[in-house]
Amino acid sequence: MTAFRALHHTGVPFVIPNPWDTGSARILAGLGFPALATTSAGMAFSKGQIEGMVQPKEVLAHCREIVAATPLPVSADLEKGFGDSPESAAETIREAAATGLAGGSIEDHTGNRNNPIFDASLAIERVAAAAEAARSLPDDFVLTARCESLLWGEERLDPVIRRLQAYEAAGADVLYAPGLPDLDAIRAVCAAVSVPVNVVMGLPGQSYSLAELAEAGVARISVGSAFFRVAYGAMINAAREIVETGQFSQTADGIGFAELETFFQSS
Repeated sequence: MTAFRALHHTGVPFVIPNPWDTGSARILAGLGFPALATTSAGMAFSKGQIEGMVQPKEVLAHCREIVAATPLPVSADLEKGFGDSPESAAETIREAAATGLAGGSIEDHTGNRNNPIFDASLAIERVAAAAEAARSLPDDFVLTARCESLLWGEERLDPVIRRLQAYEAAGADVLYAPGLPDLDAIRAVCAAVSVPVNVVMGLPGQSYSLAELAEAGVARISVGSAFFRVAYGAMINAAREIVETGQFSQTADGIGFAELETFFQSS
């Protein structure tokens, strides 16, 4: 079992934060996190683009950048993959793994706001194809399957659990349903499947402790675009203060050069 896969099976949840560039990756590694994950939203926003609009070659280049930034294993947010078909899901996994990733996720969001979630049968076929591709790789690759329907109007938990169970049966190593509304829902998902579950923290109005998530049965905790939004939020607020009041007080809240450079000295 590789180091990254083993992290999911210790019985204690681990936090896998989401950098968006080399600097943020090295800072997070320097703070002691055991693994990293890319953020599709953070990556897109840092390039001045809307999430879901970044081209595959840019996504793969970004994966290489984050992998090369630190010695830590990296899992990638690959969104729906580079196409809609099972074959494209499989090819996405093969191309992503070639960048040096230790894992990656495929989701069932179509990218079409008018028809946001893939039909169940196609979604399952896509996960199965991705899993088969992952198993055929020369190096271990941890495949995460994501059910996105809670972010697109689904209010019932049962259909989400059925999807996750189907994705597990199709070969997913980790399951993930962003938007679970509370600890009871998280607990129900973890109890309904037998592979590790990822939960995202940092969504508005939801914050649980590591201890609470451990009790619920969570194996892995990501933060999605939260760190990126915190960083850009601070910058925007400081800039607005200058534009709106002519004051510069918030710029004094930035981290000092000496402390910041400690994260980069060995780079």
